[in-house]
Amino acid sequence: MKKILNIVLVLFGCTVFAQAGASIAFEAETINYGEVVKGVDSGVREFVFTNTGDAPLVIKDVKSSCGCTVPEWPKTPIAPGKSDKIVVKYNMNPGAISKTITVETNAVNKPNGIVPLRIKGNVVVKSENNLSK
Repeated sequence: MKKILNIVLVLFGCTVFAQAGASIAFEAETINYGEVVKGVDSGVREFVFTNTGDAPLVIKDVKSSCGCTVPEWPKTPIAPGKSDKIVVKYNMNPGAISKTITVETNAVNKPNGIVPLRIKGNVVVKSENNLSK
């Protein structure tokens, strides 16, 4: 009987200390553009996420590591179980892409509610071959 009581107390204790609140889960925290062609690819990508918690999720702010990447995010709270997206537009400067988008939330499952998202890839310029002689 004493063992059963101890097990019940441990399970109850775990339940009491479980984190309650908003929780965020992204389908992917890194998007690889791969090799893309300037003028052909729009540079727009989406980070899809779900509120896996039991309270409304608030995206407080989203900042890019440079002005070449512009994020757009939902300004209203996301209900538990619902999904939404952060849209990122890269300006498609030729060369390597390696940028960070910092998402500030009220999510209890991330340190200080901060989620770093990343985009990477390579933008090339399509060369036009002059076939006329």
